[in-house]
Amino acid sequence: MTTSLSSLSLFFFLKPISFFLLFLCFHHVNSQLYQREHSVLLRINRFWKNQAPITHWLSSNVSHCSWPEVQCTNNSVTALFFSFYNLNGTIPSFICDLKNLTHLDFQLNFFTGGFPTALYSCSNLNYLDLSQNLLTGPIPDDVDRLSRLQFLSLGGNSFSGEIPVSISRLSELRFLHLYVNQFNGTYPSEIGNLLNLEELLMAYNLQLEPAELPSTFAQLSKLTYLWMAKSNVIGEIPEWIGNLTALVKLDLSRNNLIGKIPNSLFTLKNLSIVYLFKNNLSGEIPQRIDSKGIIEYDLSENNLTGRIPAAIGDLQNLTALLLFTNHLYGEIPESIGRLPLLTDVRLFDNNLNGTLPPDFGRNLILEGFQVNSNKLTGSLPEHLCSGGKLKGLIAYENNLSGELPKSLGNCDSLIIVDVHENNISGEIPAGLWTALNLTYAVMNNNSFTGDFPLTVSKNLARFQISNNKISGEIPSELSSFWNLTEFEASNNLLTGNIPEELTALSKLYKLSLDGNQLNGELPKKIFSWKSLQRLKLNGNRLSGEIPDKLGYLPNLNDLDLSENQLSGSIPISLGKLALNFLNLSSNFLSGVIPSALENAIFARSFLNNPSLCSNNAVLNLDGCSLRTQNSRKISSQHLALIVSLGVIVVILFAVSALFIIKIYRRNGYRADVEWKLTSFQRLNFSEANLLSGLSENNVIGSGGSGKVYRIPVNSLGETVAVKKIWNNRKSDHKLEKQFMAEVKILSSIRHNNIIKLLCCVSCETSKLLVYEYMEKQSLDKWLHKNSPPRITGSEPISGVALDWPTRFQIAVGAAQGLCYMHHECSPPVIHRDLKSSNILLDSDFNAKIADFGLAKLLIKQGEPASVSAVAGSFGYIAPEYAQTPRINEKIDVFSFGVILLELATGKEALNGDADSSLAEWAWDYIQKGKPIADALDEDVKEPQYLDEMCSVFKLGLICTSGLPTNRPNMNQALQILIRSRTSAPQNHGDKKQDQ
Repeated sequence: MTTSLSSLSLFFFLKPISFFLLFLCFHHVNSQLYQREHSVLLRINRFWKNQAPITHWLSSNVSHCSWPEVQCTNNSVTALFFSFYNLNGTIPSFICDLKNLTHLDFQLNFFTGGFPTALYSCSNLNYLDLSQNLLTGPIPDDVDRLSRLQFLSLGGNSFSGEIPVSISRLSELRFLHLYVNQFNGTYPSEIGNLLNLEELLMAYNLQLEPAELPSTFAQLSKLTYLWMAKSNVIGEIPEWIGNLTALVKLDLSRNNLIGKIPNSLFTLKNLSIVYLFKNNLSGEIPQRIDSKGIIEYDLSENNLTGRIPAAIGDLQNLTALLLFTNHLYGEIPESIGRLPLLTDVRLFDNNLNGTLPPDFGRNLILEGFQVNSNKLTGSLPEHLCSGGKLKGLIAYENNLSGELPKSLGNCDSLIIVDVHENNISGEIPAGLWTALNLTYAVMNNNSFTGDFPLTVSKNLARFQISNNKISGEIPSELSSFWNLTEFEASNNLLTGNIPEELTALSKLYKLSLDGNQLNGELPKKIFSWKSLQRLKLNGNRLSGEIPDKLGYLPNLNDLDLSENQLSGSIPISLGKLALNFLNLSSNFLSGVIPSALENAIFARSFLNNPSLCSNNAVLNLDGCSLRTQNSRKISSQHLALIVSLGVIVVILFAVSALFIIKIYRRNGYRADVEWKLTSFQRLNFSEANLLSGLSENNVIGSGGSGKVYRIPVNSLGETVAVKKIWNNRKSDHKLEKQFMAEVKILSSIRHNNIIKLLCCVSCETSKLLVYEYMEKQSLDKWLHKNSPPRITGSEPISGVALDWPTRFQIAVGAAQGLCYMHHECSPPVIHRDLKSSNILLDSDFNAKIADFGLAKLLIKQGEPASVSAVAGSFGYIAPEYAQTPRINEKIDVFSFGVILLELATGKEALNGDADSSLAEWAWDYIQKGKPIADALDEDVKEPQYLDEMCSVFKLGLICTSGLPTNRPNMNQALQILIRSRTSAPQNHGDKKQDQ
């Protein structure tokens, strides 16, 4: 008994010691694990060379589990988060030394190389996101070694080859994202074996072979989201789509689907969103729709015909009805107007007729209502804004009549009302104008009556009520409309003066009040109209003189004051404007036409002003008399002096004429050839000044379409650049097209970063384009040491290194010019031959885009245009442009990316290495994991500019991506450039030249 008690006592004595020893052992193991993982993390940081986003990873006493990129479970690293960290190079092979790692997020970086097979060692990995990087090559056939993966995202890279069947052996996979890559082959039918799959995203794989949806996909009963937009899916939508009972969102848009929409699609009770737009689906919408679960119904932009089935009114959970841009006809079923949850109605661009269901808005809370471009009649539903949430009412181009719904007068949620081109009448509800959020009010071409509103929403930017029967005076309170950018009230019944307060609207760029009964004088205080581009006041009863200050509005290019009662002389200041259109006809103006306005483009601008005169025959006006009141007082001595001077002038003119004729003959021009000058700017020279300078001594360059001359044109030292084209009979037609393209574009666009076309001169045998002269000439002559020398004055500029701030300034300027062409011109302009030799530099090294001979205007924004043949310069041509004649703005983005690479590396576009272009060389360089810093131009690489140069190099890579959808647009590229700025722009070019 005593022995037993002793043993028991010993047990209770040793038990806490054992627990303590176990605790010490466990703590020791944990401490070792912590230290080991901490060491791995620091090694990762060194591998990425302490890149800026993770400089806080320092060897310190702070636990790495507190770092924002690290997640720990039980004090061990289980997840790393590096989304959008601007990392480049490769993923370190030793990352799997973090043995408990389950989650890796590397999306939105600049990793290169192939699929990181080193991750196979991460035996616990279940989440891997490598999307939006620069990874290339095939997905390896043994990718199923990552056997525990539940989430795999490889979207937004440049993976190629076939999608491996081995992916289908990742049996635990729930999310598979393979969108926007360069896969070829077809969709593996074995993906249908991934029975746990919830998301399958394979959209925008443009190089996949056309194929129907594999029937094995019918097994994916857990699938909630299927995204296969623009992936060459063909055939009909299969009936087995009804087997995907968990499907919530289906997007098969922008493919080549044909046939009818299967009834089984509408048996899916969880389906909330259906996108089938931009296919070739035809036939009618199924008349029987059993689903009660559809929330968003989008069959827009197909070839659907027939009527809208009344059965859609049974979809009690429907929130959005999107059937726009089809061939639907007939009336809109009244039952749709009674759907209780419907918020978004888009039925525009069809052939719908009849009246709109009167219950729209009565028992539902509408937010968007778009029924424009149909044949609808009757009134707009009275209760559209009864729910107080309506943001947009768009019903233009119909045959609607009646009055606007009174409910719009109490609809503060409204942002846009566009009902132009209808027959709507009556007064506009007063409360509509003061809706707090109203931004666009477009009501042109109706029969509205009533007085001009006294107050409007302070957010109103676009106010268009032209071609109605609005009466009354324009109120002085208009100065409170301070956000107005467009104000059009043409062809109404407006009376009274134009209030001075109107001139306080500093954001206004379009003002049209023509065709009214306005009287009085034009406002004098117009300094605030700095943004004004168009001023149309014609067809009124305005009197007095034209204000001289009009000529000092910096952006005014369209001025129409015709058919008024204006008097006095034309201000000389109007000649300072870069006018595309001018009409001062049918007034009582007098005196001499300012010389700056005496050119052919204003030939009809001054008619029916009996007291106006001009000595320029191109204006078809009476010549001005040489006698004035002062001339009568001239003494006979003065008269004799004038006669003598006149004789001298005639003699000098005759000598000059003989000299010019001699030059003409020497250069192949005949004196009896008739030359026509068409001016686009105010000129201080004539065609004679230009033709006399077309000598070989003045040649500064030549290209495929002719020579370029540097010609001084007057005694003030002004110089122009003249491009002579069309001198080869065999190329007449081609060069004529280039000439007309360049004239058409450059005469219509104005921007500080686009070369200014001054005029063109033409005859039967030659055509000349006259530009502003760029003192520093083209970028390539400053950038590339091996470029042939070009002379400016007496000094060659070939091979002179521009410092980095100047190069960065040039990149931003070129981007701004392209942004204007792509996003602000209507229709947008595509250059098609952008290269460093077409980037010209003024005396301050500001960039100007030139040589638009190959440019094309897009017929419709957002639609590719076709060209007869691929044009451009090797090294700058986007890969898709060489494969198809269909083009869009992304080909210019590619060329811009090459220019960025030239600026960053100093290399030429065709001099990446012996076998590749610069873009190909840059991609190959980065995919080999080499440091970007080693690729930069040694002549300008300095520590304070290194980050900025690396950013420009990376942007050049993104812009030259082989897949157009992976390239940014020019607005995005410009913003990336501006955000990357770390140095102040300077003009160091001259300093470097002196050195």
